[in-house]
Order: sequence, then structure tokens, then C-alpha cells
Amino acid sequence: MQLNNQHSTIKHFSAAKPIMSNSRRKFIKTLMTFSAYGLTVASSILHASVTHTRRIKDYFNSGTFEQTMLRLFGEAEIIESKKIKISRLPRIAENGANVPITVSSTLDSVEKISILVEDNPSPLSAEFFLSPALVAHVSVRLKMAKTSRIVIIVQAEGKLYRTSRSVKVAVGGCGA
Repeated sequence: MQLNNQHSTIKHFSAAKPIMSNSRRKFIKTLMTFSAYGLTVASSILHASVTHTRRIKDYFNSGTFEQTMLRLFGEAEIIESKKIKISRLPRIAENGANVPITVSSTLDSVEKISILVEDNPSPLSAEFFLSPALVAHVSVRLKMAKTSRIVIIVQAEGKLYRTSRSVKVAVGGCGA
């Protein structure tokens, strides 16, 4: 704004609008592209997570012990093995909500260890996928509804091996 003393009028000058530089436009365009890409990837991951969660829920809630064994291992032959060791598992569990177990194996190339509780509402309690290069040694705490047999299935070199042990539960842990 400029004040003209001769005529006592005020003249307004319109300010020229600044032109956005090309580098700024390029930056905003790139930012929008990456934002759209990020949203697409995030929605895909979220969808995959929900699908994976549903699959796991179905996987662990599979009915009776026999149905679970059939679904997990089919009609494959399962060999009794003394090379699977169960430790830290009490003969009598005071509280079924917290039953510790450690499983180890001297079998070569162990790929998977499955822990099942025969009389639980959901028999499959834990499943571990291992690299054959690792020493097979896992530890977990189980929930047991009542006195039951715990069955360990180890997959090694394309074969299935098993061992089991019974545990007496004083107080149930699966909602009992």
C-alpha cells in the first residue's frame, strides 16, 4: 500500500501470486504416491492378518483328540520313540492353568514339535516349527482342563515320532 500525499488517496497494489516451483510440485506428487502405496500395503497386511488369525483359530479349535490327530497328521504312521524327552512336567499339577513342560529330542533334523493334551476342549496346545539345523528343545506352559495324557509328536526327516505322559490335575485350568 502506498499513500499519495497530493491527492490523499490510497493506491492498492495487487501482490503477484507466487508460482509453485517444480521441485515442490514434484515433492508433493511423490509424497502422495508413497502415501497411496503405503495405504495399499497396510490394508493388504491388515487383511492378511485377519485371515491368518481366523485360520489359526480354526487350527487350534478342532474338536476331539482323534479329529485333531487326523487333521494334523492324516493317516501317517507315527512311531513311538525314546529319543523324545519330556522334562519339567509334573506328575500332579496343582493348577491346570499353569502346567510347565519342556520337550527335547535327539532325533536328527527335527522340523516340527506338536504338543497335544488329549482331554482338552482344544487338544492342540502348541506347535513349534524349527529349522533342522537347530537343537530341538522347546519349553511352554500349558492349560489343562482335567487329568489327561500329554502327547508329543515330532516330525523329523519326513517321519513322525511320538511319546506321551499322563498328568493328574488337581484344579482345572480351561474354564473349570
